[in-house]
Amino acid sequence: MAVSVERRAEAAPPPDKVPAEAWRMAWVIVLGAFMTMLDTTVLAVGAETLTRELGAGIASVQWVFTAYLVALAVALPLCGWLGRRFGAGRVWLVSLAAFTVASVLCALAGNIGWLIGLRVLQGLAAGLLLPAGQTVLGQAVGPARLGRVMGTLGIVMSVGPTFGPLLGGVLLRGLSWEWLFLINIPVGVIALILGLRLVPRGEKGAATRPDWLGLLLVTAAIPALLYGLTTWGEGGEQFGAGVLVPLVAGVVSLALFIRRSWGRENPVMDLTLFRSRVYTAAAALSFFAAPALFGALFLLPLYFQVLGGNGVVETGLLLMGLGVGTAIALPISGRLTDRYGAGLIAAWGSVATLATTVPFAIGGFPPDGVVVQILLLTRGFAVAFLLMPATTAGYAAVTKEQMPDAAAQINIVARVGGAAGTALFAVVLANLLPSGAEPAFQATFWWLTASAAVAVVLGARLWWVSRRA
Repeated sequence: MAVSVERRAEAAPPPDKVPAEAWRMAWVIVLGAFMTMLDTTVLAVGAETLTRELGAGIASVQWVFTAYLVALAVALPLCGWLGRRFGAGRVWLVSLAAFTVASVLCALAGNIGWLIGLRVLQGLAAGLLLPAGQTVLGQAVGPARLGRVMGTLGIVMSVGPTFGPLLGGVLLRGLSWEWLFLINIPVGVIALILGLRLVPRGEKGAATRPDWLGLLLVTAAIPALLYGLTTWGEGGEQFGAGVLVPLVAGVVSLALFIRRSWGRENPVMDLTLFRSRVYTAAAALSFFAAPALFGALFLLPLYFQVLGGNGVVETGLLLMGLGVGTAIALPISGRLTDRYGAGLIAAWGSVATLATTVPFAIGGFPPDGVVVQILLLTRGFAVAFLLMPATTAGYAAVTKEQMPDAAAQINIVARVGGAAGTALFAVVLANLLPSGAEPAFQATFWWLTASAAVAVVLGARLWWVSRRA
């Protein structure tokens, strides 16, 4: 009898429907997030074109990507304090406008130096846009309905990177490199017009001064860590000074920031959120789940191009199965998260992600055949049931007032985790490729499998602590 009562409780009807105005606001925020996520991956196929058209070396063109990444990392820690001080909605609107203007200016850049500088402005705006949007959504709908709304936003985070290379290839085939940036303008203008009408500005906090030393430490730590990890991955070599110096500087700065900020009255980021076991478990899972998405998005295009001999557009088409699976599954994942709890759904998602990673490590099938397409479609489902519930669990564990800090911190954790995983996979692949492409990819996918296995353990941990919260 007790068992049946418990089962009926677990299968209770979902909470109240999300109001129509909240859905309209969510889709506007999705539009802004889609622009930033798409921009990152559209440019990924344009390095050779930029080198040729701007008369720059490959090392200079690489800074078009690196400057954006570093600027984005600088902005992330600021988002929590800015959201508390001025309201998350205002931060979102200003950063959306800044990103759109920066896109126009990038298209007008006459040389590589100007383009790199303007990419810094784009990165700063993008670093604020996504966590500010997540904060607005979380504060508007509350934890009981957060899964369904976050599932909608999650479509952008997963589908944007999947379709970006395809769109970039199409633009470069038919138009000039400027369209890699001009494509953002209509999206940004529409999102801004709708956002001014539909996005709540949020409450302004007290006019307190930020902790400038803490701000300096954290804005040095996160970019240094990401830069060191990215340099390691791009070089495909052992740790040299170019990798060690930023990594050590990042770790030391981060340690000093944590020591200074823990329990401080007005910190840049409220680290006491990690006193919550659910929040900590969600952050840990986000760190190891990020390579499941970003690491795979690094490996799979190379897998299709090197082993399958496919071009850029063909590779984009082959990756569509992953995006389609994710887009279909995310709304379902959101509803199940609200009904049964984020911990349980994330645990099952981690198992499914592991199950769809192992076949790539074992190999034995053509890289562009039907088996791979089935695997990518099911992997899209699996990732949707992992990343979004993990993020939702972290946000649901904090109060409305703590949402700006939670959004910034979860995004930082995912960014660093994704960069660390991608760098590791790049180094393994680069070192093994001279011995043969197929065994090199299989070995690298085993490392991706190991990351997914850790995510399974952490997913189970999140489910366990969520039940006892």
